[in-house]
Amino acid sequence: MTVTVLIADDHDAIRFGLSTILNHAEGIDVVGEAADGAAAVRQARALRPDVTLMDVQMPGTDGISATRQLVAEGLTQVLVLTTFDLDEYVDGALQAGAAGFLLKSVAAPRLIEAVKLVAAGEGVLAPQITRRVISSFAAATRGPAPAPDGLCTLTDREREVLACLGAGLSNYQIGTRLYIGETTVKTHVSRVLGKLGLHSRVHAAILAQENGLTLADLRKPP
Repeated sequence: MTVTVLIADDHDAIRFGLSTILNHAEGIDVVGEAADGAAAVRQARALRPDVTLMDVQMPGTDGISATRQLVAEGLTQVLVLTTFDLDEYVDGALQAGAAGFLLKSVAAPRLIEAVKLVAAGEGVLAPQITRRVISSFAAATRGPAPAPDGLCTLTDREREVLACLGAGLSNYQIGTRLYIGETTVKTHVSRVLGKLGLHSRVHAAILAQENGLTLADLRKPP
């Protein structure tokens, strides 16, 4: 299936560059563009794109406000793409319901991969901010709430994968750490999210930190 994309950015050159990259990628079709948040919401209502690439700083309605509205209406998955990894941008985007956050310095292959992952319902974070975001959200949400019932249903391997998510490791890094293939990692991550009733690996990472699951708990390889 083709992933349809809406690009929201107030700079013509950036929209052109992103559109060029994505339209040349197999399985992706840019169906619309918007120069501000309000226009992005109107376009999303009309086009129903699978993914909206959203800048943060735009005139009028900013990207965070637009993201909140798009998610609330269930119009599209939002992948925030911005120049700065400021805490208020990252936190604001994720709290608004964005499925991912990348910097505009991202390489074209990684951008293409991220768009497809977000369209498939996965979360994506820029590697340089993953651990900081997880720690920040864990600190903000830490409280007396008990661990979810599903935690006790995880296998030893699934708990190890959850601990790796808590450390902000990518699928490749998890596979290297646990001596398993990336396909196997994806299967374990999916099972962990399903058993815990979570929608993204970011929330799984927060839960891991809240419940004290760390890389120190990993079993030694055979």
